[in-house]
Amino acid sequence: MSRMLAIIERELRKFFRSPALMLAAMVFPLVQLVILGNAFGGKITGARMGVVDYDGGPQALRVWEAFDAIGSNARTFQAIRYASDKQAQEDVRTGRIDAAVVIPPQFSRRVLAGEDPRIGLVVDNSDQFLSSSLEAKLQELTTALNQPQVPPRVTRAISLDLVELYPFIDYMKYLLPGSITLAMFVSVMIGGGLLYIDDKARGVHEGFLVTPITKLELVFGLVASGAIKAVMAGLVITVLGSLISGLGVIFQPAILAQLLLMIAATSFAFNAMMFLMMVRIEDPLVPRAMFGILNTLLFFPSGAIYPIHAFPGWLRALATVDPFTYAVHGFKAILLKEAGFQAIVPDLLFLVAIGALTLTLATRLFKRTL
Repeated sequence: MSRMLAIIERELRKFFRSPALMLAAMVFPLVQLVILGNAFGGKITGARMGVVDYDGGPQALRVWEAFDAIGSNARTFQAIRYASDKQAQEDVRTGRIDAAVVIPPQFSRRVLAGEDPRIGLVVDNSDQFLSSSLEAKLQELTTALNQPQVPPRVTRAISLDLVELYPFIDYMKYLLPGSITLAMFVSVMIGGGLLYIDDKARGVHEGFLVTPITKLELVFGLVASGAIKAVMAGLVITVLGSLISGLGVIFQPAILAQLLLMIAATSFAFNAMMFLMMVRIEDPLVPRAMFGILNTLLFFPSGAIYPIHAFPGWLRALATVDPFTYAVHGFKAILLKEAGFQAIVPDLLFLVAIGALTLTLATRLFKRTL
């Protein structure tokens, strides 16, 4: 135990003497949280909607009033009057406006006569998110316009009552569990994998090999030191990220205890997995080349940015064995849902199991000789 603690102390001293490594492990996930949290997931506002009114009747006036209400309240789009549908369509194509609505001739007469009145919507579907948002808003508007001005005494239509379990969760809060997981992975990659390979290239491990330190003590010491670094990075990002995104649940003792368990299990799994990947690598350039590939393979399929249910089958299969998936799910259950300890038990078991498996394989593959 004393020899293993000596290795841990040596690794931590080296880590703290390089503050740039600590900043690199923590700043990038925080920047990602702030930038992506504000750049994605927000509601569409300030879009430009061209309106071509060929009718000019009272029902067309109702449509204009609805557009003005949207522009003043939800501010999804601002209506801009056009005289020609061809010019409006050309401006949508060139990007001068984002969409166009065409109110056809005889629209008011068709509404009053019940003759299947229609409104045309021209969208630039090269931007699926913007076009679908505008389409949904126009569909909501037409549904409201179809409601009778005098409601019937007996309502036969089926309605939906929505019950939301949690308050509104903006995208920055949704992204926080992924940012915590990514910060720990970056810490493991830089403070564990890269330093380990650099030490091997400089011949530091040759000094270990001539000492009485056993293979098990050396492997456990290196993995434990990397886990401590990842735990520190996880705690810092959890606190700072929660304060930035406005989550105050971290100050509850029960939540904090659950977070510590998730951070410890995640750091153990990531370090053991990283050590298994690096245990036979000799070239210091290889892990640097692997960083981008590992980030893509592990982080993006985890559901940190987009729901797993939207993935194709092969990508869902990858997410099933991805440790990131269970880390992100566990942090979401704690920070966003406050679901309790029972909700993170499967995640903890998977992370501990994958950490134990990869650590066992890494110990067997570790060469005690030069």
